[in-house]
Amino acid sequence: MAVAISPDPLSWERQMWAGGYRQVAGVDEVGRGALAGPLVAVAVILPPSIRDPLPADSGWVAIRDSKTIPHRMRVCLATWIVESGATVSIAEVGCLELDAIGLAAANRCAMERAVLGLRIESDMLLIDALTIDLATPQIGIIDGDAQSLSIAAASIVAKVHRDRIMAELDGSDPAYGFGRHKGYGVPAHLAALMKHGPCPHHRQSFAPVRQAALHHGHGETIH
Repeated sequence: MAVAISPDPLSWERQMWAGGYRQVAGVDEVGRGALAGPLVAVAVILPPSIRDPLPADSGWVAIRDSKTIPHRMRVCLATWIVESGATVSIAEVGCLELDAIGLAAANRCAMERAVLGLRIESDMLLIDALTIDLATPQIGIIDGDAQSLSIAAASIVAKVHRDRIMAELDGSDPAYGFGRHKGYGVPAHLAALMKHGPCPHHRQSFAPVRQAALHHGHGETIH
């Protein structure tokens, strides 16, 4: 069950440490609502040196929900997180798999893969908004990326990783503007979909993509 928590960024982590858990992983995903590109999930275990209060000169004090951080700072923080001693695992679910299993299952699948990919086994999971099908003890936290430092770190790494993927896809299919809108359903993207039809990077199970495919006479296929 998802629960709301204190805005203290280490509140849940400290509670878990006090309860005897040592490898607490924050888990988050990005790309859930996009019309194109993969869904990306990341799991992060904070380095052992992290304890409350955070040092004022530490990069960790700048980490918060990735949606609230400017792009350049987000990129710098993602690199800093990976190089800081944190344990980080990144997982993806691509469009074809997402279309085959559905969005909800893909979301959980990506998170499970991220957790299982950690080089250190986690003994507690803090997950943004939901729980997943693993035996590891876990808590779903409402607005977790704005509430928990480890989830916020996962959010930043996931966002930067996916943005890089979308920039690469923009190079292979520049007509859609993936580098600008990251595959989300903004007006410019919807207009490009209707003009050009879907490409292989689009999620065929999403209604706007299906509509564009039908408009171009592709049915359920892609050009």
